[in-house]
Amino acid sequence: MAMTIHVDVVSAEESIFSGEAEFVAAPARMGEVGIYPRHTPMITPIKAGALRIKLPNEAEEQLIFISGGVLEVQPGVITVLADTAIRGHDLDEAKANEAKAAAEEAMRNAKSDIDFAKAESEFAAMAAQIAAIQKLRKMKQH
Repeated sequence: MAMTIHVDVVSAEESIFSGEAEFVAAPARMGEVGIYPRHTPMITPIKAGALRIKLPNEAEEQLIFISGGVLEVQPGVITVLADTAIRGHDLDEAKANEAKAAAEEAMRNAKSDIDFAKAESEFAAMAAQIAAIQKLRKMKQH
């Protein structure tokens, strides 16, 4: 039997995932981090992107899109406190593309640095969500 570690993924709205995992990959600010059971304790900010969870005895990984937050690794548990989290199967590419285009338009029409920064942040989140959707699609094709 493979070694596992407990994983909790929560957002402000709800608990997205709680269970055992063999491996977790998260989009940390300085690059993707991979975590196996017995990983050194750490805490790090995470950016928008795909959180991948390898479940025991399953070939396919769980994919959760997160828009940012904090990752904490303790000896027996990994906790992801996400600003926003969406399960891979709930992602909608058409809506993400529309939101990305709206953010692009808002960046072009920004009247202040604050407006531009808000639009740029939304654009980056939607681009990351689209990348997560495409990654999920590739995983299902293999």
